[in-house]
Amino acid sequence: MKLLVYGINFAPELTGIGKYTGEMVAWLAARGHEVRVVTAPPYYPDWAVRPGYKGSRYAREEWHGATVFRAPLWVPRKVTGLKRLVHLASFALSSVPALLAQWRWKPDVVWVTEPPLFCSPAALAFARLRSAKAWLHIQDYEVDAAFELGLLKGAGVRSFAAAVERGLMRRFDRISTISPRMMERASRKGTEDERLISLPNWADVSAVQPLRAASPYRAELGIRPETVVALYSGNTGAKQGLELLAEMAGMLQHQPNLEFVFCGNGAGRADLMRRCEKLPNVRFLDLQPVGRLGDLLGLADIHLLPQRADAADLVMPSKLTGMLSSGRPVVAGARAETELGKVAAQCGLAVPPDNARAFADAVLQLASQPALRAELGLRARAFAEAHFDRDAVLAQFERDLQSCLKS
Repeated sequence: MKLLVYGINFAPELTGIGKYTGEMVAWLAARGHEVRVVTAPPYYPDWAVRPGYKGSRYAREEWHGATVFRAPLWVPRKVTGLKRLVHLASFALSSVPALLAQWRWKPDVVWVTEPPLFCSPAALAFARLRSAKAWLHIQDYEVDAAFELGLLKGAGVRSFAAAVERGLMRRFDRISTISPRMMERASRKGTEDERLISLPNWADVSAVQPLRAASPYRAELGIRPETVVALYSGNTGAKQGLELLAEMAGMLQHQPNLEFVFCGNGAGRADLMRRCEKLPNVRFLDLQPVGRLGDLLGLADIHLLPQRADAADLVMPSKLTGMLSSGRPVVAGARAETELGKVAAQCGLAVPPDNARAFADAVLQLASQPALRAELGLRARAFAEAHFDRDAVLAQFERDLQSCLKS
């Protein structure tokens, strides 16, 4: 099978969407499939093109058995709603020549990830002209999220954007997404059951496992053995609601033997550091090497997963898989009826999003009850093994790809 992966995020050494795409590509290439990728130079989550790459030129590289074509894009220094649209449009336009360069190769399936939906028209046109199947994978409903977060505004604009989104979705042969709740939303947007596929985020449960001894990060950071560590690890962006972390840490700054570690990079990091600069119970780490992910996640006694209330039902955070694989409980900002809320209730505590007091109380409850933390951590690991095992998820995806080709 020839698979063409098309999307802006492909940075396997990082986390999030780029990591999942990279692992999928490497896994399929190792299974003997021909895989090519049309993408941008890595720039996320710092919103700056990484050293060794150029944002102004085309490039080609070989990666884990796949051929990767990188197209130029514009990366704004300060992200706003309008600048984000221009940023996405720049890649959608610049990537067309790289897409057309695959004409003679003639892929069997063109696989595109949302975000960004901007790539969908070119992907659909190319797939139809080359008699390939078109597959849309939805990690986030970016149109809904943009309006809920206030990045885009206006009833007329929203109605138009929703109509365009529905029109594009109707034209794909398959649409996949990462959770049952997001599949329900796809159905409401007009996707028939026979075109709808479940493709949850996965975890390499063999690479991220519960640590049998203290994480090396404890010694490196000078954290005492008896101290309970509450960890946030991930992108510091708009959808995370990170101002809650600073408020919560302030409420708990006088609690003995409780410290917060905030690890990651992104547009909101500087503001979070400013909010926490006078808090003695908070430490910051830059994004850590992927090879140390198990040790980093094992540093936590409690994982923190804040979400903005207006986006909490639109996304299933990709970072959750690693948290649960580490065998540690999670405190998540999520309403009980949401997909995230249901998972958090099994593997930790779910509290109302954007409620710093409720978040602080939940952290304090777990910090004071080591037996409860241990029990919830066992549940978290069991849930990850049952639902997120990478090989099982990708083997089913491979079967779904082959079924798509036969339809």
